[in-house]
Amino acid sequence: MLKVYTYQGCSTCRNAVKWLKSQRIAHAEVAIRETPPGLSELRAMLKARGQLRLLFNTSGQDYRALNLKDRLPSMSEDEALELLSRNGSLVKRPFAIDAEQKVFLTGFSQEDWGKALA
Repeated sequence: MLKVYTYQGCSTCRNAVKWLKSQRIAHAEVAIRETPPGLSELRAMLKARGQLRLLFNTSGQDYRALNLKDRLPSMSEDEALELLSRNGSLVKRPFAIDAEQKVFLTGFSQEDWGKALA
């Protein structure tokens, strides 16, 4: 089943969940701040997306506070993924994954989600 990590205060997340419901796509919603994606999910997403930076919420306060714009390029993959797995606020959201169905989505684009979930 599609697992969608969201944050209640995020309008993009609310739009994604609303769209999923309108399309009658079964999914499980998980609070991203309280329960960030695990390392195995983050590794699978990275493999599918290709760039570490695409997994980060680059517009978030935590990203800026930790100066990740400058630090991320010199971080190891393991170090960056560990950081994401411990701080859900750093993860690009919504973060939707269903490894069995090969669905790996970050952010929300109705067109991209429609193609991936058709």
